[in-house]
Amino acid sequence: MKKEEILYSRAIKVLPGGVSRNIIYRKPHPYYVSSAQGCYVFDINGVKKIDFANNVAALIHGHAHPAIVNAVTQQIQKGTAFTIGTAIEVEYAELMCNRVPWFDKIRFVNSGTEAVMSMIKAARAYTGKPKIAKIEGSYHGSYDTAEVSQSASPKTWGDIDNPNSVPNVYATPKGVLDNVVIIHLNDIDRSIKILNKYAGEIACVIIDPVPHRIGMIPASHEFVEAIYNWTRQNNALLCFDEVISFRVNYEGAQADYIHKPDLTSLGKIIGGGFPIGALAGKDEIMSVLDPGNQNYKFPLSGTFSANPVSLTAGKVAMELFNREMVNQINSMSLIAQKQILEAAKIADVPVCISGKGSIFKIHFREKLPFNYRDAYEDEKMKKIMNMFVEHLYEKGIIVINSCSCTISTAITQKEIDILSDSVLSAFKYIKPELEKKI
Repeated sequence: MKKEEILYSRAIKVLPGGVSRNIIYRKPHPYYVSSAQGCYVFDINGVKKIDFANNVAALIHGHAHPAIVNAVTQQIQKGTAFTIGTAIEVEYAELMCNRVPWFDKIRFVNSGTEAVMSMIKAARAYTGKPKIAKIEGSYHGSYDTAEVSQSASPKTWGDIDNPNSVPNVYATPKGVLDNVVIIHLNDIDRSIKILNKYAGEIACVIIDPVPHRIGMIPASHEFVEAIYNWTRQNNALLCFDEVISFRVNYEGAQADYIHKPDLTSLGKIIGGGFPIGALAGKDEIMSVLDPGNQNYKFPLSGTFSANPVSLTAGKVAMELFNREMVNQINSMSLIAQKQILEAAKIADVPVCISGKGSIFKIHFREKLPFNYRDAYEDEKMKKIMNMFVEHLYEKGIIVINSCSCTISTAITQKEIDILSDSVLSAFKYIKPELEKKI
């Protein structure tokens, strides 16, 4: 038996499906890594791969960056978790609030899911209203309310003018579904009409400005402005989920919009490779979390929240991710996209690319989708996408299963050239199946 088979045979005896994260599940068994450095990953057989997945966009500097490793090592020697506060919590909070001037206050938690969960609760506590509105197909972590309709399908999503709130997990309580209003990305008129039906009950509207699950199509300026204006008129909050998209600009994706969100959830890159999440926003709203404030309505704590190891790693990572570095990897991303499109022309396959900054997604179609229903990938397309991803892996390239790539600061032109050559091979490999579907 191969090493992977042996390890998987052990895994399935103690882990459901042999995994702790469904994203790594595959047949006949998951891939297993032994070590990583920079943009390179070594599997348990010692085979080197170039990493364009970066733990689903979480590793902005690639693997084992020396400055992060050194800082974390020093912190671990001092202790890993305490019952009382630490200076690093204050220092990192100052750094983030100075980085994004419209962040008045920030609260650290343990994951992007927790950050979104806290954002929803804070919005409810501040407005006194129970419902939230979210965009159909958008992913906001593993939390009952946030994950509604993230995996809606043609069989379940209902009429476009009156979309269903579709459970993601079997036996999700009806009360959860009833408190989630579903709208459509960049469809202003239809979304406003839907919101108006529940205007007096909606605490917040959540927008992922570069939604991974919706074809990575950025939220338009007009759409954000329309939703912002609606929230001002209806005593609701505009919330941004920037767990993934914060990497696209120095101040996050929200830097490109005139109107800024009231609350923002953060995660992934702000942990420097360690588990973290954060909720940031306006002082008045964040006061619901302040136990010393008369407006205190939301008790929030956590054994490992504001963990000094994660904060230390995150602070170093964000210091390194300065404006120059942001511009550098965004430029590298554009080069990669250009070369991939050139490869598509050579292979004569229909391809377009969506995304923003250092994240992008490859679509096997001529024109970009405009909403979740248009971007929906059926089983035949998912099969083709899987063939594409598997072929790249065999060529030494790791990408996200959705055919998405993330650029880290460790990536150079050398790796981009290898990526485009491998993608050309993968395009030729899947071309017969694409022609069947078309």
